[in-house]
Amino acid sequence: MAHAGREWLNPFMVIERVIELESVRVTNALREDIMLGRRLPGSRLIERDIAAELRVSRLPVREAIKALVGEGLVVKHPRTWAVVREFTIKDIRDFAEFREAIETLAWVLAAQRHDDHGAEVIRATYAREARAVAAGDIAAAQAASAKFHTTAVGLSGNDVLQELAESYVTRLRWLFGQFEDVEQMVEEHRVILDAFLARDVDALRELIPAHLAEGREAAERRLLARARGDG
Repeated sequence: MAHAGREWLNPFMVIERVIELESVRVTNALREDIMLGRRLPGSRLIERDIAAELRVSRLPVREAIKALVGEGLVVKHPRTWAVVREFTIKDIRDFAEFREAIETLAWVLAAQRHDDHGAEVIRATYAREARAVAAGDIAAAQAASAKFHTTAVGLSGNDVLQELAESYVTRLRWLFGQFEDVEQMVEEHRVILDAFLARDVDALRELIPAHLAEGREAAERRLLARARGDG
């Protein structure tokens, strides 16, 4: 009879664990490639090619593609290749409407409810963004900008808002990747941070929609430029 404490020695469980770890690694690698533009919208994700590139079997690649379909970055067509999603103007506007409702509420609640620790957390998040901008590291600044927003959601104290935010964080990072004027972004975040720390919810109800509109417009401009072949 097998010892109760040795189930971990089951070779099938070991194989499953290895595949799970590999699928996470492949998912992260593909996500970053899409975020950074190394895999362009409309490009095909061919399992055997990705498996060879990342030196894994096709199974973790298949699982990774499923995960990215769930995150909204990849589209899987029946009986054909999976492709990197080509966002449309409607996609961007639909997402912007959703974000405005969710994030305005989150910022207001966070401003009302945060304690001294929460204030320090969001100050530190903003400081990382400001340092990245000063260093000219656009990718790091964009990532920190997304973190600035998700930090506020975390400080809202509302579990439902946090669950909703987790469902769109990848698309949020994609959206921030379309906004290259990081100097403007960090300045707008400074104004938002001041209102947040002052618990000025009336100001936040005006600042957040205006700020999100800037991101939507930047994404639309980038999309239209790609359609024209400008980049």
